[in-house]
Amino acid sequence: MVHECLHAELLRFRREKEAEEQPHPMKKITLNVNGQQYMVAVDPETPLLFVLNDELGLRGPRFGCGMAQCGACTVIMRGHVVRSCVMAISAVGQDKVTTLEGLGTPEKPHPIQQAFIEEGAAQCGFCLSGVILTAKAVLDVKPDASDHEIRDALGGILCRCFAHTRMLRAIRKYAEARQA
Repeated sequence: MVHECLHAELLRFRREKEAEEQPHPMKKITLNVNGQQYMVAVDPETPLLFVLNDELGLRGPRFGCGMAQCGACTVIMRGHVVRSCVMAISAVGQDKVTTLEGLGTPEKPHPIQQAFIEEGAAQCGFCLSGVILTAKAVLDVKPDASDHEIRDALGGILCRCFAHTRMLRAIRKYAEARQA
């Protein structure tokens, strides 16, 4: 009797494990990224970051921690910064997604990108997507944000290159140019 119960329990466990291992069905999803429409066929639970990197070839948002803690994967949606490493592609819906590449081009950078170039406000560049997009989102909502408010907003972005002073100078330069 005990043997039969254990056998039944083992069979149930194996069926559950096999069901977990089955890949989710692919689904065609339409995205609006940087003003362009894209159709991708992916598992709806795939993180937005992986679709941006792997399917669309965008390198602005980067994989850092995978837990929405470092900000390297930051994008803008609905005027807010979003950590794309933890956002399922199915949750994006019709929202417009803006990545670092969507702000400007190498030939014609967005004014905040230009300010970063002029101030030499980067070293490795790993955190730039998070820093630039967060600063832009804050200043879009509150153009007269104080340095304290900007620093507070950037508190969730991990940066190891010690370019903070130059970054803050670039952000301030952009903010002042917007108000001029």
